[in-house]
Amino acid sequence: MKIEDIKTIGVMGAGVMGGGISQTAIIAGYNVICRDLTDEILAKAKDTMINGRFGLKGGVERGKHTQQQVDEALARLTLTTKVEDLKDCDFVIEAIGGGPGQLENKPMKIKVFGELDKIAKKEAIFASNTSYFTIADLAAATERKDRFLGVHWFSPANIMKLAEVIYTPDVKEEVIQVVEELCKKLGKTSVRVKDMPGDLGHIANRIFYRGVAAEARKVVEEGVATPQDVDIAMKLGFNWPAGPFELGAGARSGWG
Repeated sequence: MKIEDIKTIGVMGAGVMGGGISQTAIIAGYNVICRDLTDEILAKAKDTMINGRFGLKGGVERGKHTQQQVDEALARLTLTTKVEDLKDCDFVIEAIGGGPGQLENKPMKIKVFGELDKIAKKEAIFASNTSYFTIADLAAATERKDRFLGVHWFSPANIMKLAEVIYTPDVKEEVIQVVEELCKKLGKTSVRVKDMPGDLGHIANRIFYRGVAAEARKVVEEGVATPQDVDIAMKLGFNWPAGPFELGAGARSGWG
C-alpha cells in the first residue's frame, strides 16, 4: 500500500481522542467513518467537532478555515454505530476508552480488533491510539501483524502536533513509512518508537509518569511544596505550558 491508496480512514471510538482524530482527518481531505456505540455519543462528538473549544466553527472565526472548507470537511464525515461500515476503510485507528473509571481497557481493545479483523479488507492498515499498551499484544488478535502498529496521538488530537508511531518486529517497513507519511499529511510530526513488552508506555508518557510525575509526587509527599507550587515552579522556571500535576501527576496509575 502507498500513501495515495489511503482515501478513507476508519476511527473506532468517538470520544475525546476519536473525535479529535476524525476532525483532523476530514479537514486534511480524507473521508472518515467514525464508529461508536450509540447515536447519542456520535451526535455529541459531531457537536464538539463543530462547536467545541477547538472546533471547526472557532477555526472559521479565527481565519484558520473558510466556511466552505468546513462544509466540505463535514460532508466527508460519516458517523455510524455499525462496525460493518468500516469494511472498506484503507486505514483504521482504534481510539476507544476504557469505560467508567478506566482510561483504557486492554481486553476490550483486543476484542474489538479481533472482530474488526474479520470485517475489514485484508490490505487495510490497523493502528491503535493506546497511550501505553504493548502493540504486539493487540496485533495478536488479528491476522495482519504485518500491517498493525501503534499511532499514539496526544490530546487534544486536532491541536497537539506529536504522533508516536510504534512498530513491532512483525510490521512491514513500508507500512511504517506509509503511516509516517499519513501523519505528515494530517499535520503531525511523528517519532518512531520500538514496541516493548510490559505495557510501559511509549516515549513521552513513559518518561513523564515514571520520571517527572514520580519525582513531583515525592516532592509533595515529603512536604517540600504543594502541588500548586510545584506546577508554578515548573511553568515559570522551565517555561512549561502546564505543570506536572495539571498534566495528571497526581494519579498514581494510569496514563495521559
